[in-house]
Amino acid sequence: MSFELPIHWNDYEDIAMKLYERFGDDFNEGKIYRIRFTDLHKWVLEIPNFVGKPEESNEGHLEMIQSTWVYEWRDNQK
Repeated sequence: MSFELPIHWNDYEDIAMKLYERFGDDFNEGKIYRIRFTDLHKWVLEIPNFVGKPEESNEGHLEMIQSTWVYEWRDNQK
């Protein structure tokens, strides 16, 4: 049995890895940057072990999640 730590809004790398695991190469760099924040917000809240509250999110968090997801996607293209 594996134990995963709770994920919060500022755990950008953990969130990006979970989003990449979920969507894989369905989203490339251009598509990731075009995701609506409302969709991104919903997807983050659906991550297992995510404990952040919906109202704790802000535009800065979502922008960081987006750019970290792009770096995660790039790392997996090698």
